[in-house]
Amino acid sequence: MKFKKEIGIAAALALMAGLAGCTQEAQNSISRSIQNWTGTDGVLDVYAGEKLVKRFIKIDKLSTAYGTNDGKPRPYRYGYGYDDKNFNYKVDKGEKKVYFEFSDYSTNYIFYENDEAR
Repeated sequence: MKFKKEIGIAAALALMAGLAGCTQEAQNSISRSIQNWTGTDGVLDVYAGEKLVKRFIKIDKLSTAYGTNDGKPRPYRYGYGYDDKNFNYKVDKGEKKVYFEFSDYSTNYIFYENDEAR
């Protein structure tokens, strides 16, 4: 039993050492992969000044766009979610799943996990 515990501790230490050597972006990518596998219920709130103007719900992830030829990241994010027209965190009749994208430069937004659904 002690031997199994020591192997588990050694494996955990090796994993932590490996992650410490990764860049922040690589760590974020690993974290997103784990989240995508376990599932999320993301919410994206879009603001015009201080006013909430758009909400997308049931988002499993936001992605960064990359150039087709150069592979470099583009200054916008995109994803799929339901257009929550009445801001109630629920998919109501007439609220459809849509593709959306938003610029890093011009949009004020907050992306978070929906605790209301749990």
